Amino acid sequence: QVQLVESGGGSVQAGGSLRLSCAASGLTYRSAYMGWFRQIPGKEREGVAAITPNDGATYADAVKGRFTISRDNAKNTLYLQMNSLKPEDSAMYYCASTRFPGLTIDERSYKNWGQGTQVTVAS
Repeated sequence: QVQLVESGGGSVQAGGSLRLSCAASGLTYRSAYMGWFRQIPGKEREGVAAITPNDGATYADAVKGRFTISRDNAKNTLYLQMNSLKPEDSAMYYCASTRFPGLTIDERSYKNWGQGTQVTVAS
């Protein structure tokens, strides 16, 4: 059974930084395609970033140049480094693994989801 557990969320002032982590188990992590998503209550979940097993990455336009996705295959852990945070980055952040191999931030391609970690950015 796949388990994804996010951590690292919290409250920060605008311009600050946070690093999210996602501990994965129950899957062959080193070959998994992974992604980060976020959701504000009442709005659809949106893709933030995704990464291939070999560290290829893609980002949503809203976070390019500010967020960096990375992975540690030895630790079965996914990361999202978030810099220059803005109030509009406030959301619940989720990590997920895809149904099939492929680099995408389309949530329809993702099968397994964590419970999320809350990020709040104050202005």
